[in-house]
Amino acid sequence: MQIPIINRSRHPLPAYQTEHAAGLDVHANLAEPVTLKPLQRALIPTGLFMAIPVGYEMQVRPRSGLAYKHGISIVNSPGTIDADYRGELKVLLVNLSETDFVVQDGERIAQLVVARHETIAWEPAEELSETARGAGGYGSTGMQ
Repeated sequence: MQIPIINRSRHPLPAYQTEHAAGLDVHANLAEPVTLKPLQRALIPTGLFMAIPVGYEMQVRPRSGLAYKHGISIVNSPGTIDADYRGELKVLLVNLSETDFVVQDGERIAQLVVARHETIAWEPAEELSETARGAGGYGSTGMQ
């Protein structure tokens, strides 16, 4: 799949780090480092602009290494870039740790995954088909 992209950063395009990786690592594009205090969030620019094909979304997901080592995640995880969005890709990072974290220019801050999606039309109904689970909600599966 080809996706048109404009790179206004000083960093390489998002890239797969291994042969079978699903996500492409994306870099922070910062004029100066950004310090995230515990529970603080910040919108981190990437300098990237892209045109996602209709019928697809670009998911923005946390990097497992940042999450495990530093407690850094993405507030709206996964974030979605829609096919009609043409603005700069920015990543909404949050520091879930108890210590400050400094985001450096060029640091790999998230991963991008392209996913196909369907567009639905609601079909109003008066009742729904029965299932074994029924209306059982949170924590209801596996309970006897």
